Amino acid sequence: MISKILVFLQFFIIFLMLLPLGTDTKYLSIGLFVLFAGLVIGLLALNKNVLGNFNIRPDIKEECKLITDGIYGYIRHPMYLSVLLSMLGIALIYFTYYELVLFSILFIVLISKLLYEESLWECHSNEYALYKTKTKRLIPFIF
Repeated sequence: MISKILVFLQFFIIFLMLLPLGTDTKYLSIGLFVLFAGLVIGLLALNKNVLGNFNIRPDIKEECKLITDGIYGYIRHPMYLSVLLSMLGIALIYFTYYELVLFSILFIVLISKLLYEESLWECHSNEYALYKTKTKRLIPFIF
């Protein structure tokens, strides 16, 4: 149930952040750059996932495989980073208090989702403890 709530919140906030599409823009160039960086990271992550291994919910699938190479060799949650960067790009493009508040809430939801997923992985796989010592959560070499 926690997984479904977190995913609902994530997509609802993204929907709300996209509502201003077509309104005045503030930081278009940097916003598009950050958005594009997020999309590239997402594509790199999807490229390493095999069909059936990817799950939008933080639940661990029974037959899933821990991916530790490619972008996953640097950060454990590139898809979360992808969403955060992409939506930060949107927040910069339509730079308003509304967007900043929604991005802050999205950040909290995704960090909660990330921590929940990690707790499930720790119960599911002994390999995950070793993987955690070699990688960071979202930002290579930092966090």
